[in-house]
Amino acid sequence: MSEELSRLTTHEDLKVWQDSIELAKEIYTVTNQFPESEKFGLISQMRRAVVSIPSNIAEGAARNSKKEFIQFLYIALGSIAELETQIILAYEFGYLNSKSNEILIRIKRMVIGLIKSLKK
Repeated sequence: MSEELSRLTTHEDLKVWQDSIELAKEIYTVTNQFPESEKFGLISQMRRAVVSIPSNIAEGAARNSKKEFIQFLYIALGSIAELETQIILAYEFGYLNSKSNEILIRIKRMVIGLIKSLKK
């Protein structure tokens, strides 16, 4: 991870940012299948949370200090926790076939790893 940071020229170079963009596309696609009655509820909440993940990674990477980057990574981590909860709810309501999301788990691990790497 620290090797990746040393080569970093923009947030777009970070694998965690790239994967979170893919997750956003996945969530937008899957929520298109949710009932219309969830348009201003779960669909809106899930989309906001998933967009927040790469957005905060990008904003943090653009900041001047590691401390600020870490702060934005923690915000992204909060959005990951929100989305995890919303996925469970969508599963419980019968909108999703599974409550596990491999890419979300991978992104969570990468964000935590990046925070640890930056704290060194």
